[in-house]
Amino acid sequence: MNLPNKITLARILMIPIFIILVSVPFGWGSFDMGERELPVSHLLGAILFIIASTTDWVDGYIARKYNLVTNLGKFLDPLADKLLVSAALIVLVEAGIAPAWIVIIIISREFAVTGLRLVAAGEGSVLAASQMGKLKTWIQIVAVSLMLLHNFPFAFVGLPLGIIALYLAMIITAYSGYDYFKKNWHVMRDSK
Repeated sequence: MNLPNKITLARILMIPIFIILVSVPFGWGSFDMGERELPVSHLLGAILFIIASTTDWVDGYIARKYNLVTNLGKFLDPLADKLLVSAALIVLVEAGIAPAWIVIIIISREFAVTGLRLVAAGEGSVLAASQMGKLKTWIQIVAVSLMLLHNFPFAFVGLPLGIIALYLAMIITAYSGYDYFKKNWHVMRDSK
């Protein structure tokens, strides 16, 4: 249990705090953004989400720089990302901010790739995240952040960048899932 893995676990532990912050009606008020409002709880949730998401870069940087890459880290890091983004997307659906069908596509891909990773682990190998998978994660993080912020600051100019980013995230997520299975199909084919 090295430092990068502890940071990854901290990211996982931030998820329930994030969910409570965004889901529980604390009645802290909201900020007026022209035709829209940004609840304080969503702003605080966005800040926590962004901090948690940033730990993904921090743990990876430390692991690579100090040669602390482990199989546990290769497994936990993408799992933490999936849990954080999935929780945020589900909260956005519950709040009526994100379309459920897009979230279902994104989360379905995450389950499918996690299943492939579990099959690989059963065969004694660990499938690290691909560059396409990392790009997918960062686009998801941008989309979720913008949507938690109710498209601030782009709401002032009428640019729906949050939903555009979410559509882009869905497309790249689906494609990266296809790419991941294409490159690692041998794991399923050769499994016992």
